[in-house]
Amino acid sequence: MPETSRATPDGFVRVRGARENNLRNVDVDVPRDAIVAFTGVSGSGKSSLAFGTIFTEAQRRYLESVAPYARRLIQQGHNPHVDSITGLPPAVALQQRRGAPSSRSSVGTVTTLSNSLRMLFSRAGTFPPGFTERLDSDAFSPNTAAGACPECHGVGVAHTVTEETLVPDPSLSIRDGAIAAWPGAWQAKNLRDITIALGYDVDRPWRELSAADREWLLFTDEQPVMEITPQRDRVAKPYKGMFWSAKKYVFHTLSDSKSATMRERVLQFVRTGVCPLCGGSGLRREALAVTFAGRTIAELNALPMSELAKVLRPTASLTDAAPALPTSASGERTDVAVAIAADLLARIEVLTDLGLGYLGLGRVTTTLSPGEMQRLRLARQLRSGLFGVVYVLDEPSAGLHPADAEPLLDVLQRLTASGNSVFVVEHNMDVVRGADWIVDVGPGAGEGGGEVLYSGAVDGLAAVAASVTRPFLFTDGDRDAAETRTVRAPSGWLSLEGVSLHNLDDVDAAFPLGAFVAVTGVSGSGKSSLVGGAVRDVVAAHLRAGDAADESDDETTDAAGPGDAMPPDSRAAVATVRKVAGLEQIDRLVRVDQKPIGRTPRSNLATYTGLFDAVRAVFAGTDLARERGYTAGRFSFNVAGGRCETCLGEGYVSVELLFLPGSYGRCPTCHGARYNDETLEVEYRGKSIADVLALTVEEAADFLEPVPTASRSLRTLREVGLGYLRLGQPATELSGGEAQRIKLATELQRARRGHTLYLLDEPTTGLHPADVRLLLTQLHALVDAGNTVIVVEHDMDVVASADWVIDLGPSGGDAGGRIVASGTPDAVAHAAGSRTAPYLARLLAR
Repeated sequence: MPETSRATPDGFVRVRGARENNLRNVDVDVPRDAIVAFTGVSGSGKSSLAFGTIFTEAQRRYLESVAPYARRLIQQGHNPHVDSITGLPPAVALQQRRGAPSSRSSVGTVTTLSNSLRMLFSRAGTFPPGFTERLDSDAFSPNTAAGACPECHGVGVAHTVTEETLVPDPSLSIRDGAIAAWPGAWQAKNLRDITIALGYDVDRPWRELSAADREWLLFTDEQPVMEITPQRDRVAKPYKGMFWSAKKYVFHTLSDSKSATMRERVLQFVRTGVCPLCGGSGLRREALAVTFAGRTIAELNALPMSELAKVLRPTASLTDAAPALPTSASGERTDVAVAIAADLLARIEVLTDLGLGYLGLGRVTTTLSPGEMQRLRLARQLRSGLFGVVYVLDEPSAGLHPADAEPLLDVLQRLTASGNSVFVVEHNMDVVRGADWIVDVGPGAGEGGGEVLYSGAVDGLAAVAASVTRPFLFTDGDRDAAETRTVRAPSGWLSLEGVSLHNLDDVDAAFPLGAFVAVTGVSGSGKSSLVGGAVRDVVAAHLRAGDAADESDDETTDAAGPGDAMPPDSRAAVATVRKVAGLEQIDRLVRVDQKPIGRTPRSNLATYTGLFDAVRAVFAGTDLARERGYTAGRFSFNVAGGRCETCLGEGYVSVELLFLPGSYGRCPTCHGARYNDETLEVEYRGKSIADVLALTVEEAADFLEPVPTASRSLRTLREVGLGYLRLGQPATELSGGEAQRIKLATELQRARRGHTLYLLDEPTTGLHPADVRLLLTQLHALVDAGNTVIVVEHDMDVVASADWVIDLGPSGGDAGGRIVASGTPDAVAHAAGSRTAPYLARLLAR
């Protein structure tokens, strides 16, 4: 177990013998009370050092102080593989994680700003005449019984059925199937017989029935039970049948049916839209009648925080506030109002300093990027007032435009000025240059990394020739400028006129086809709304209409990547486009996002790319396998037969301990191999199927070279910088950037046909600049093959290598949503009014 000595007096965290993942018995000293940047290529081991070793050990020590009973309720990690760590203060990790999968979680709830805003309305809002007492703060929350709209239960979206959706053809009779929403087969006959028994005419056309009869049959909540005597069946006995209205049947099926097919069938009769009772706010009418500064709480939640700050500032700056609080009139000029408004304003200003002023408190977290979520949590820490803490951050600049990265560094410096330490795993060289200390890990990835090449002041890395980071950090001539490319002439244009979505308002955009297009702009400027929203929607709709949609769900994805996109969600808006031209030139649409390639450890790189099918076929073709009658299915750890039945192919088992936290341990039967002994006896070129899954992509590329299908997959995985990943690495251990590159590699190995439009949202997320170069080579190869690639990107190396750049802005939220510049990279670099221009010009001038 790692040593737990007291803090060292010289102000350093000293790590000795770190062996987590690919770390090679690492010794390193890292200063406290400073900004320390951990750098290195993807897979070099920097996260294993910062998170897997330093933070995990700090967490372990803290949990040792927790009572055993309470400790077993806390999800705990493993003990890090390290000999000792001294001088380690308490630590807080702020990692890249997507928003909670709930439409009830919002920017306001994550930051707790919603709590203060609700209190402001409760204690200082202007109540209309007729209110005898003030509403409690819970009445202003859509997530409480006191505040939730009774129609939509606080979600803001109503799922309704109408006579038109339930009865699409009113010329039919009930016997002929007029009530299309009712079930088919025997159940349809049953409901028809019950309807007859109730006295309704099932042979008259639906439109000729009385309005009262139609209303009852479709919408009643009554469920009378009738005795039914089956017709034309002399053997069957009478039975009791219960009536279901069409509406009740539809919603019962949606809520209770375990059949996905049945739920899918009835969904076609449901219409989803903004709740007509609350207007989408999720609140009761009583709460919406209260105002502050002339606005309801729903209106303030919808404002960008930069605008909300303007609303609060007049109240927060009052100096002659009245101490008394009226019962039902306005309380906006009271001491309570000033105190709450001032606190809200101070917390909002922290978020605007982090480049998040374009977000509204009502923005649901499922629409936020991991970088945005991390910065929201970072803002909370700034207000916490903690002292002597190590903050370990995972790429806090992810998803940030270079203009937004500068205030981020100011925030990190404020944390250290408050007596804390900041350890950042970072690829953004501008952030690294602003650090006090750098720990460079490498030199390569996987087995080729795991060494600390340098630990010291940032300038000192210039003398470390083995560092892959060095040429990108220093501009002393060692680093080549962005590769100069001949700008491709477009083969055509995709033009969208009158695009409206989120903050895009009647925008005209034109994308050259047969080219590499970069869409840039500050966070929240509308980039992802344009590309991941409008472009995707119109192209996908065109392909569906022309029966040219993609053949695989893996080829076209609908989940949003980082940025300001909104993925499919009950609250998501749909882009409106007045006119489109150029769609006939596009044959396929492929959107490569950062959605996980699987939600369980059973999904991995090998299964997703399909190369595992080829590997299993090879093992099934060995002499021993044929002799025993083993098929390819025998070598799958997901099905009975070849897998270990003790752990069911997972490789580990859960161990429940009384009065101690439960933990996971290697399976005592297969020792983590996932397969039973008989399966492991089959070998190909001296390795079992478990041995092959343990290989990295680099190692497997040589070993599986005789297998063409697997070799092609492995080659493309190496070309996108994923050579360090193990074939059997669980999908749950992969970052969003790694998942996106796996999807890209899967697409690259497919035989392509026609003209394909590729949409990528920040594909460089999580990539070292050296790995960005590898990725760019592959993306340009797609364009050279006659396709179009459109990327939403903040990395200026990517932007500089594009054929065409579209820059949105000038700012985020309502201050954005316009195309401020478009043209070649050189043209945009000299565009007035573009916040991207100075950073692009600086790069091109090197």
